[in-house]
Amino acid sequence: MEQFRELEEDLSALFPTLDKKSLRNLGSFFKKQTRFFDYNRRKLQDEKGNNDVRKTRQRRRGNGRGGLMKAGLLVLMILVFVLGGMKLAGAGPFFDGYREMEGEAVDAFRPDMTVDLLTPNSYSRPETGTSRIRNIVLHYTANPGATAKQNRDYFEGLKDTHLTKASSHFIVGLDGEIVQCIPTWEVAYASNNRNGDTVSIECCHPDESGSFNQKTYDSMVRLSAWLCLKFNLTENDLIRHYDVTGKICPKYFVDYPEKWTQFQADVGKTLEKMR
Repeated sequence: MEQFRELEEDLSALFPTLDKKSLRNLGSFFKKQTRFFDYNRRKLQDEKGNNDVRKTRQRRRGNGRGGLMKAGLLVLMILVFVLGGMKLAGAGPFFDGYREMEGEAVDAFRPDMTVDLLTPNSYSRPETGTSRIRNIVLHYTANPGATAKQNRDYFEGLKDTHLTKASSHFIVGLDGEIVQCIPTWEVAYASNNRNGDTVSIECCHPDESGSFNQKTYDSMVRLSAWLCLKFNLTENDLIRHYDVTGKICPKYFVDYPEKWTQFQADVGKTLEKMR
């Protein structure tokens, strides 16, 4: 108020002929103009301050976006590196390709076997690739007294007879002999919808009961343990054909589940020694 009173005195000195009412009106006009100019000045200052704040925020957002982009690129590079390594190693949930373990133990504990591969054909050896091996499937031949060689030759003959589609990666004979019919990286026609991610073992038996003699049993244990080692599996990854389709195969292990449990335990003990 003091400044406006001084303004009226200054106006009175400038305009001595004006009466008090005119001076008050003139003073009121200048007061309004002063308030108007003060308002606009403050508004301009506020806008300038807001612009400064806005620019600061934009810079921060820009820096934040830049930081996020850099972090995103770093994460992407790490992800590419990790996934690339997993792909090369054949590991991880996104890579289901066929892979074998390698090393001295795998070679040292490989059981004696005869590799007598079937002729490629659409009835017993289609040469279809397998994916990651997840289980070892045990079967019985259901052909009492037949040898491993005879069962292998039956699979071979299917290319000509076209009776059915059947085969197995391995056959364990009555004397404990092992015959490999199909590479483990190829599908065998043995386990129905699990052909693509399993390795199959057909086991010979001397009679209708489906029980295995000691030589056959011992070779079954050694071969199963070695395959578990080769594919980084455990005895719990051994399954029966019965577990896939409900078929009574291998008969002895379906009729006597405790014998199957004992077989898995024997494989586990042998596998532990291999590792």
